[in-house]
Amino acid sequence: MNDDRWSPAVRQGGDERPGAAVAELTDLVELSEWPPGTRLIVRREPLHPGAQQSLFPSETFRYWGHYTDATHDPVTLDVHMRAHAHVEDHIKRLKESGGARFPFCDFDANRAWLTVVCFADALVRWFQLLCLTGVLAAAEPKLLRWALWHTPARIVHHARRRVVRILDGWPTAGEILAAHRRITLLT
Repeated sequence: MNDDRWSPAVRQGGDERPGAAVAELTDLVELSEWPPGTRLIVRREPLHPGAQQSLFPSETFRYWGHYTDATHDPVTLDVHMRAHAHVEDHIKRLKESGGARFPFCDFDANRAWLTVVCFADALVRWFQLLCLTGVLAAAEPKLLRWALWHTPARIVHHARRRVVRILDGWPTAGEILAAHRRITLLT
């Protein structure tokens, strides 16, 4: 492919993504059956070890493409498309938290269920942002379940103090205690 058609890709904030580039490849594909104005925008990034190749066979780049009918330049369209990746992550997290299962036969009960799932997800995300660091700050619901929510622990009040008792040797005890300290600073 001709290298002069590629423009440097940028992040949401406008800074350049190292090694990434964006191009419009509409003229290289057959789009006669598609609606008028349809365009193919492709982004390429350096292929890192273990990455799955996609779209085109290449030993140096990984490619992603999307169709659009928008009239902006390819770099702006790529930035807009990449913003949707976060939306997809949020939907995935909601589904993993119970949003994909509707346990009731009644529509109103399922609507209430989905509302509670969304509230719980928002609380968990705020907890992660405010109280957790490292891997747990961006962890998926399954990891949080096994690393935090299912921890064998209890809060004991003794001599006008609150004591957090966690099972000896629990792998995430340090992260839990650090999160507890951050919560007490917030309240």
